[in-house]
Amino acid sequence: MADTQVETSAHEPEQDARAARKAAKLAKQIQSFAAAHGGAEGQLAYIGQMGTRIVLVGEDGEWGDLVAPTHAVAVGAAEKSGITLHESFDGDFAAKVRTGPYEWTRMAGIQLGGPSNG
Repeated sequence: MADTQVETSAHEPEQDARAARKAAKLAKQIQSFAAAHGGAEGQLAYIGQMGTRIVLVGEDGEWGDLVAPTHAVAVGAAEKSGITLHESFDGDFAAKVRTGPYEWTRMAGIQLGGPSNG
């Protein structure tokens, strides 16, 4: 009888080391954002083959995002940075985001006949 089981090997040590370095770099960027904005909270969003988006919201309402190559790297970065992660981007968490004229123009103004960005 032939052996038909497919062998799945663990990640190579080089890939694991690369992922750890990327998570550490992202964690530093998250910590920098948090320091500049009085703290931060985050949410992870899978964006397909591009990886996972780390959405950050500062205590002052400023927001930003980073992209990790995998969900595991994003989780590792968030854990290393010490931020609180939310399951979804809604409710009280979403209400913390402060938007300005740029966001209104880009997200709604163009569609509603607002001023152009040109």
